[in-house]
Amino acid sequence: MSEPVRAGSVAKAVADTYRELTPAAMILGIIQGVILNLAFVYAALKLGFSIGGSTVAAITGYAVLRGVMRKGTIIENNINQTIASGINTAGTGVVFTIPALFMLREKWASTGGPTLDFSPWPLLVGGVAGAILGVVLIIPLRKQMIDLDRLRFPTGVAVSTILRSGSTGLDKAKLLLIGFVLAAGWKFLMAANLVPGVVDEEIGFSFGVIPSYLSPVLYLSLMNFAAGLLSGKGGLPFFAGGILSWWIISPAAVQLDWIPATIGADDMPGYIYSKMLRPLGIGTLIGGALMGVVVAFPAIRSAIRSLAMAAKTAGAGGSKAGSDEMSLKVLVGGTIAAIILFFVASMLTPGVTVGQALLSSVVGTIWLGLAGLIVAQATGMTDISPMSGMALISVTLMMWLLNGNIAAAMVVGVAVCVAIGQGADMMQDLKTGFMIGGRPRQQQIAQFAVTWIGAGLALGAIYLLWTNGPDGKNGFGEGTSLPAPQAGALMGIIDAVSSGNVPVDKYAMGAGVGALLGAAPMAGLGVLVGLAMYLPFSITLGYGIGCLTSIGLQRKFGVGFIEHKIVPLAAGLIVGEAIMGIAYAAWEIFGKGG
Repeated sequence: MSEPVRAGSVAKAVADTYRELTPAAMILGIIQGVILNLAFVYAALKLGFSIGGSTVAAITGYAVLRGVMRKGTIIENNINQTIASGINTAGTGVVFTIPALFMLREKWASTGGPTLDFSPWPLLVGGVAGAILGVVLIIPLRKQMIDLDRLRFPTGVAVSTILRSGSTGLDKAKLLLIGFVLAAGWKFLMAANLVPGVVDEEIGFSFGVIPSYLSPVLYLSLMNFAAGLLSGKGGLPFFAGGILSWWIISPAAVQLDWIPATIGADDMPGYIYSKMLRPLGIGTLIGGALMGVVVAFPAIRSAIRSLAMAAKTAGAGGSKAGSDEMSLKVLVGGTIAAIILFFVASMLTPGVTVGQALLSSVVGTIWLGLAGLIVAQATGMTDISPMSGMALISVTLMMWLLNGNIAAAMVVGVAVCVAIGQGADMMQDLKTGFMIGGRPRQQQIAQFAVTWIGAGLALGAIYLLWTNGPDGKNGFGEGTSLPAPQAGALMGIIDAVSSGNVPVDKYAMGAGVGALLGAAPMAGLGVLVGLAMYLPFSITLGYGIGCLTSIGLQRKFGVGFIEHKIVPLAAGLIVGEAIMGIAYAAWEIFGKGG
C-alpha cells in the first residue's frame, strides 16, 4: 500500500513558489554562457558558422539543478539555457564581422596599403546596442508569432524535448563531460606539438601517390569531426562544396593548363586556393547570402503584420501590471537607448562628424529593426538566420553613407549581426518556454539582465586569439588553423571595393552559383557551399567524415541513439577543444610569455 499523503506536505507544496527565475538559474546560465561564448567564438573562427548553445546549456543545467541541487524545475532550467544561449549568441555577430578589421589592417600594413585605424570601444558599444535592441524587438512580436501564428521554431522545439527528457538528462551530461575531457586533452597535445609526425595539427595522407593539388591533408581536429556528427545528413552539402573545390575544380584547372608554368607542384595548392577557389568561394557566399535575404523577403510582410497585430493583442496582457508579457513601453525605451548608443559609438570612431553620427544612428536603427523582423520570421519558419547577407548589406550601405569610413560602417555591421542573432535566439527560447509552461516575462527579464555580456566577451576572445599568432600577430585568417571564413569574405569585399581591384569575373561567377543554390528548396545551401570553397579542405574533410559517421550510426542504431548519445558527446568535443584552444592561447601570452 502506498503511504497516506499528509495534509501538511500538501499545504507546503501549494504554498511554495514554483522555481523559475532563481539566483541558481541566473548564476548557472551566466557561467555556461561565458564558457559557450568563448567556445563558439573559437568554433566560428575555424568553421565559419556557429552552433547554438541551448542544447549544451539544457543538458548541463539538468545535471546541476536536478542532479546536484536536487530541486531544480524544468522552467528553471529553461531560464538557465535562455541566459546561456543569449550570451553565447551575441558572440556570433561579433565573430562574423570584427575579425575582418584585424585581417584587413594586417594585409594593408604588409602590402603598403592605406592605414586602417580602429578602436575596440565603438565596436563594443555598437555590439551592446545591437544586443539590447535584438531583445527589445521581440517583445511585441512574441505573442503574435508564437501564441497566434504558431511558427515552428525547430530549435526551440528540440530544446523543449531535452528539458523534458527526465532522468536521461544526467546520462547526457556524463557523455558531454567525457567529450569535453577527450577533446581538451587532444587539443593540448596538438597545440603543444607532443604528437610525433604531426606539424601544425595536420597530417598528410598522400603517400607519394595523390597529387598535392588534390589537397590530401587532414586537420586533426575533434571539433571538425564533432560538428559533422551533429549535422549528419544536413551537413553533406558543406562537404560536397569541399569536394567540388579540391577534387573537381582544382584538378580541372591543372589539366586545362590554367596554372602558370612557373608554379611548381608544391606551390599549386596555394595558388589554386588564393587565385581561384577563395574568390569563387567569396562570390558564392555572397550570392547565397543575398539570395537568402531575397527568399526571406516575403517575411517582411508577415512580420509587419505581426507587429501591427501585436498592438491589438498587447491589450490582452502585454501592457497590464502583473502580466506575463513585458510592457510595450520597453520597446520605445529600448529603441531610444539603441539610437543613443549608436550615436555614441559613431562619435567615438575616428573621422566621423556629428552629422554622420546622427545619420548612422538613425539609419542603423531602422535597418537593424527591419533586419530583425525579417530574421525573426525566417527563423520561425525555416530555422535559418541569413546573418551573412545582412552583414554584407549593412557594411556596404554604411560605407557608402559614411564616405568609405570602414571602421564606422563596421560599428553598424556588428550591431546588426548581434541584434538579429539575439532576436532569433530569443524567439527560439520563448518557443521553448511556451511549450513547457514558462512565463515570457521571466525569460525577457533574464535576457535583458545579461545580454550585454556576450559582445564584450567575444571581442576580448578575438583580441586574445589574434595576439597569440606567429610573431605576436595574425592569430587567425588565411594560412592559420582559424581561417575566419565569414569575416574573411567580408574583408575581401571591403578590400576589393577600397582598392578598386575587384576580381569581377570570379566574384560574378561565384555569385551566380551561390544565387542559384540559395534559391534551392534547401535553405542556406549557397552559404554552405561558399564557406566550404573558402575553407581549407583539411578542415572540410574532417567535417565530412563526421557527417558520414553520423549517417552510418543512425542507420545502424536509430535516431534515438544519435539524439541521446551522439549529440551530447559531440557537443562536449566541440566545447572541449575550443576552451582548451583559448586557454592555451592565454597561457602563451600571460603565463609563459608574461
